[in-house]
Amino acid sequence: MSERLSGKVAIVTGAAAGIGQAIAEAFVKEGAKVVVTADHNVDGGQKVASKLGDAGLFVQQNVAKEDDWKKVISAAEDKFGKVDIVVNNAGIGGKNGPVEDLSLADWQQVIDVNLTGNFLGVKYGIQAMKKNGGAGSIINISSVAGLRGLPMAAAYSSSKGGTRLLTKAAALSAAHEGLKVRINSVHPGWVDTAIIPEEVRDSVVKTIPIGEMGQPSDIANICVFLGSDESKYATGAEFTIDGGQNA
Repeated sequence: MSERLSGKVAIVTGAAAGIGQAIAEAFVKEGAKVVVTADHNVDGGQKVASKLGDAGLFVQQNVAKEDDWKKVISAAEDKFGKVDIVVNNAGIGGKNGPVEDLSLADWQQVIDVNLTGNFLGVKYGIQAMKKNGGAGSIINISSVAGLRGLPMAAAYSSSKGGTRLLTKAAALSAAHEGLKVRINSVHPGWVDTAIIPEEVRDSVVKTIPIGEMGQPSDIANICVFLGSDESKYATGAEFTIDGGQNA
């Protein structure tokens, strides 16, 4: 442990499993205190927070609800005194298929969680960081689908592409305000989690130049860098971690 995040307090949404869990665990390993949030997988979120010991706290949260963000920020400040880092990781894949067959409800569900949820995380993260000297790091987990279209996933691609430009616009706004709040996006490619069906794994790997899927820890490691003071000159940037697929 190198204590790269010593003294920092982070909120990691969607941290009950997979990439979010890896980020939360990596943050604590580097000295941070972490508020773990999840909506449906409450049991998983509680287990992750319990594993983190005194450095962890679980709060149930629907990221698309403003009141839930207020609740999470208050819980972080009550327990740990401040907020230094927000990782907007929570997201859903939604319904796939031709655009013309996508219902408005299907579309709205994905946009609400993946894009509106990130907007609220940025909004309330900045507000909390203003109370803490106007400094901090917001990390929006997007996707390679936010860099180019993903067939049969119009809502998902739109939400992730929207997150990419939300990141840039918010980063510039914070800079124009004179804040030391850095806002960056992370764009994972194929990451080895339970979400990927076994029957497609072999075909997926064949499309990755380095010949293997990423691990949740690969995403967590870049988030440690972005949460730490090592990345103090990075804002409005996008970090693609995809094994070379977009090279």
